[in-house]
Amino acid sequence: MNMDWIWGLVGGLMIGCAAAIYLLGNGRIMGASGIVGGMIDGSASKLMSERAAFLVGLIGMPAVLVATGVVGQTLLTGNVPLILCAGLLVGLGTRIGNGCTSGHGVCGISRLSPRGIVATCVYIGTGALVVALLRHGLGFA
Repeated sequence: MNMDWIWGLVGGLMIGCAAAIYLLGNGRIMGASGIVGGMIDGSASKLMSERAAFLVGLIGMPAVLVATGVVGQTLLTGNVPLILCAGLLVGLGTRIGNGCTSGHGVCGISRLSPRGIVATCVYIGTGALVVALLRHGLGFA
């Protein structure tokens, strides 16, 4: 029996706990795109170490879990231009949408924010549309 859903559940619980801790500790909504954006544009110079620690955990923990064999490899494509293009589009989209799935999806929906609910529906719908176009329209696997 495939037990991948347990990792999804564990990851979801960890993201929810992290968002609650961030909100209780800082009084701010946890949004990964806002944290990264503040580091890039320098608008969060006073919070740079906190943001750096967040990013280290965000990137480092999955890497540790894969390296130690706790979880298997991901199914990420080996097409580097496609990965770069996707990353740039996600970054652009989160800046235009004023947040990402962690800010709007996790924190916004849990607070019943209409903006968060609409933004999350747009993210999911756009993602589904792009995957359908790439797989069935352009032949990317």
